[in-house]
Amino acid sequence: MIKSYRGLIADGAQDTIPLHTSDGKTGYRIVKFQIMGEKPGDSSSGSYEHIIKIYSVEQDTVDGVVNFNDQTLLAAGLNFAQTSPQFDGNKVVIFDNVIVNQDIYITHIDGDSSTPGNYHIELEQIDLSESQALVSIIKNLKNEQ
Repeated sequence: MIKSYRGLIADGAQDTIPLHTSDGKTGYRIVKFQIMGEKPGDSSSGSYEHIIKIYSVEQDTVDGVVNFNDQTLLAAGLNFAQTSPQFDGNKVVIFDNVIVNQDIYITHIDGDSSTPGNYHIELEQIDLSESQALVSIIKNLKNEQ
C-alpha cells in the first residue's frame, strides 16, 4: 500500500508526518519525493533555492546543510531558479533502503530568498515482525541522542 503526503512548507519551518503506531509493526519506506517552488516559472518572484529534507528525528534547527553521513537523513531535495542569467534545476536523493516506523520530519530552507516550497512524498507501507519493529524503534531512539 502506498500513502501520499504533500504540503506547502514555509522557509525555516519543519512539518511532522505522523506515522507511529502503538505497536510499531507498521513500517514505511520512501518511494517518491518531489519538490517544487510555490511559484514555478514566475520570474517576478525572483531567484530561489529550496532545500527540503526528510529526517527520522525532529530537528533542533532547520538549515541548508545536506550531510549524507547523517543516519537520520532519509531524503534531500534541491529546487532552484535564478533570474539572471536564467536557469533552474531540481535534484532529489532518496535513501530507499531505510524503513521507519516512527514519525518523520520535513524541513525547508530557502537559501536565496524566503519563499515557501512544496513537497510530495509517497511512502510504501510495510508490515514488520515484532523483532523488526523493536529494532527500528531502538535505532530511532539511538539516533535521537
